Amino acid sequence: MITRKMTQPLRVVLVHWNQPDACAQTIRWFLDSTVPVEVLVVDNGSEEAGLERLRRSIADIGDGARLVETGINLGFGPGANVGLCDFLADDTAGSWIALAPHDAQPSRECLEQMLDAAQSHPMAGLMCADVGDGMTPVIDPYFGGMVVPADPSTPKPELGEARWESVDYPHGTLMMLSRACLEEVGLFDERYFSYCEEAQLASRATAAGYEVGLIRGARVTNTHIGSGVRIVDYLQTRNTLLFVREHSGNYHAFIRLCIAIIQLAKGVIVPSQRPLIFDPFARLLGIRDYVLGRFGPP
Repeated sequence: MITRKMTQPLRVVLVHWNQPDACAQTIRWFLDSTVPVEVLVVDNGSEEAGLERLRRSIADIGDGARLVETGINLGFGPGANVGLCDFLADDTAGSWIALAPHDAQPSRECLEQMLDAAQSHPMAGLMCADVGDGMTPVIDPYFGGMVVPADPSTPKPELGEARWESVDYPHGTLMMLSRACLEEVGLFDERYFSYCEEAQLASRATAAGYEVGLIRGARVTNTHIGSGVRIVDYLQTRNTLLFVREHSGNYHAFIRLCIAIIQLAKGVIVPSQRPLIFDPFARLLGIRDYVLGRFGPP
């Protein structure tokens, strides 16, 4: 691991909604990192009882953590933008910022390994940690952001080692964004609310010449789906269609729309073949709102 001397703590933004105990534990995990860290929690309009518990936890943690309350559920991307704007407005906050949901669990070395891996890539703009699933994030012209099995010919990192792997977009379990990239290409597109916003930002970053990487061996875990199946299926359906249209064009979006309609019909007719995330009414609404151009909060 490269020895570094950091002149300021690494800023970490956690986007929180109604999970105060998990968020408090996540703050502690990040503060226990092998690099100095300061945590900014952006609360997305949690219920008052949970929000008060989070306030108390952050007060007990003391130095190194602070809270910003938005008052409403902005969604992951717009909530993250609150923290990113705070970072960009502070010229002393360093050249990288980390971003995660309220229940990410990084290893102690994760952030340091990510920063070290980026040193050999001067145009690194976005990167994410390794969730250990052996998958690679890619952008498909018809299906948008998705994951595929990693190239089996690529050697796996040794125990304790972390290595840069170029990918099409970073997943949102734990990602890092460079100040230079954010200042040039902008923040998350708030039309997406949640889901697909990482791929959309990455497509703009790569178009501007920045590299996007997954740091194999820099481990983070997160197994909790924060929203119900209905809202997830709605957002994934609607936002994938939007992203495919903007990234690949109207022809690809039309084909993807046809595929979405066929998948919806198949799931209704053959319930045994439904994927884990499937709600027919939510998918229908997602298709409808895409066609009508209704984006932002669901």
